[in-house]
Amino acid sequence: MLKDIEAVLFDLDGTLVDSMWIWKDIDIEYLGRFGITLPDDLQSCIEGMSFTETAVYMKERFAIPDSIEVMKEQWNQMAWQKYTQEVPLKKGALEFLEYCRSHHIKLGIATSNSKELVTAVLDALHIQNYFDCVVTGCEVNKGKPAPDIYLKAASKCNVLPEKCLVFEDIIAGITAGKTAGMRVCAVEDAYSMSMQHEKEVLADYTIKNYYDIQY
Repeated sequence: MLKDIEAVLFDLDGTLVDSMWIWKDIDIEYLGRFGITLPDDLQSCIEGMSFTETAVYMKERFAIPDSIEVMKEQWNQMAWQKYTQEVPLKKGALEFLEYCRSHHIKLGIATSNSKELVTAVLDALHIQNYFDCVVTGCEVNKGKPAPDIYLKAASKCNVLPEKCLVFEDIIAGITAGKTAGMRVCAVEDAYSMSMQHEKEVLADYTIKNYYDIQY
């Protein structure tokens, strides 16, 4: 898996950290403030969108009266405690980060989450110093499944796309990595188990956790 790889790029939620469970609760609470029941299709509709794209989508779909910036700030506030106190690394992730560092493989994060929450969870887990770059979906023109975010992360690492290995847990992210010309490993996550077969078909590799990687 790591042959000829010069940079490893991670999605964050559901891939590097176990955090996907947070967002359904936040969506229920947030929409409930406006008397709106969480639709069954919301997660599939916003999958891969950047934090800003998600806010625009929800504002338009549900006629939310708050501004985009206020919406994002409220989501950050609602998620902050969980990201700093309740979100763990995926099994074997720390050991894999240490392996990559010791073998001079660059490390990057390419996430649809907000810069504030990424910084918060990396600091809480004491892993911020492992990464050569952190790119959020709000920094590129299009979120996943467009390849923009992974191409920008590769550029920041000064590594060619074909020398990058991506770890992703959702189909939009796997598609983004493949479209960027990178090899992609699908990471198993409870949130995306219903998509597991399609993930395995799209990706180059599949792991249950990072202990599955053969160094």
